[in-house]
Amino acid sequence: MSTPRHQPDCFMCGLEENDEASVVFRDPLWSGESVPGYDVPGWFVLRARRHAERVTGLDDEELASFGRRARDLVAAVTEVTGAPATYLLVFGENHPHFHALITARGAHVPEGRRSGDILKLRTEYADAELAARLVPRVRRAYERLAANEARPVGA
Repeated sequence: MSTPRHQPDCFMCGLEENDEASVVFRDPLWSGESVPGYDVPGWFVLRARRHAERVTGLDDEELASFGRRARDLVAAVTEVTGAPATYLLVFGENHPHFHALITARGAHVPEGRRSGDILKLRTEYADAELAARLVPRVRRAYERLAANEARPVGA
């Protein structure tokens, strides 16, 4: 019996219905987007488009493309926000559907809220309107950066 592409009770699968204005990019395997409940400016989720639990549930094609998608989305977020650090966090405990949370860490973030403690800012720094305004800029930066992967090295 094959696993369905989406699970009805999975928060990450439900993001397939996310408003297109929240989407930085979608390809057949991955989606990068701003997510309700994590709408801190500069925070995005990179998630597998099919229901795959944890990194161990990814297939070879997903594994082969994850690094490029993560690199390009982190680079786009860093470029647009100017953050001195951008984190790529993977836990899979609250939402086992494979995803990575990308969080831009601004210079204004106190030391006690850096590294893994940045997640405490989820409610403290939430600003859905400002987060939504960043999406088009990150989308343009991502498209430009991702286009570079198609070029031969040294071109």
